[in-house]
Amino acid sequence: MAADRAKAFRILRWVAAILLAPVILFALAAWIGSSIPRNGDWIEPDPSDGRTIPILIGHNGIHTEIVMPLVSPEMDWRPVFPARDIAAAFRPYTHVAVSWGERAFFLETPEWSDLDPITAIDAMTGGEGIVHVAHYVRPATSQDYRILHLRPSEYAALVRDIAMQLDPAETREILPGYDRYDVFYTARGRYHIGNTCNQWTGDRLAAAGIAIGQWTPMAGGVMKWVPHP
Repeated sequence: MAADRAKAFRILRWVAAILLAPVILFALAAWIGSSIPRNGDWIEPDPSDGRTIPILIGHNGIHTEIVMPLVSPEMDWRPVFPARDIAAAFRPYTHVAVSWGERAFFLETPEWSDLDPITAIDAMTGGEGIVHVAHYVRPATSQDYRILHLRPSEYAALVRDIAMQLDPAETREILPGYDRYDVFYTARGRYHIGNTCNQWTGDRLAAAGIAIGQWTPMAGGVMKWVPHP
């Protein structure tokens, strides 16, 4: 009986090792990939030296978003993300937060307690991309929302690249958000384990010339490039 228990324990250990190995390898690859720089010579401009556009990079530990001024000389987001698309349309919004993810996962997981493992697995193996847009009033910096100052040319490149990720206006679907101040829009791209929501954030920042890791599938891989407040 003792020998049988020992054998069963050894089998369980091997099963656990087999199941954990891909997770460990993914985490290791993500750490290495996010540590290899793109635009490694970029230096954040000093606002006292000239005009800059402050943006925020926000995260909840798993997912990241880019928070931008609603209106600036480089971009007026109001025609692209009109307030009429959200329930609380008449608040004095000052910023929009944009992030990207897998359609089914986004729409079916308003809270992490709603997470369905099957939905998560399906997302990792490939799914349709969708953009989440939240409207904010004077968002404050914090540990979870860190400020970056961009040069006007860098910000212009950022907003241009984000706009290119959206479906054309004539075919774009508008889908209800989680609350009264947010909304989803159909977007370009396919979500999978190599192209996650955080990789999308990293790619947008890289397109603007900002220093970021080569592969940033996890939120931490993005946030380690953004200075603490």
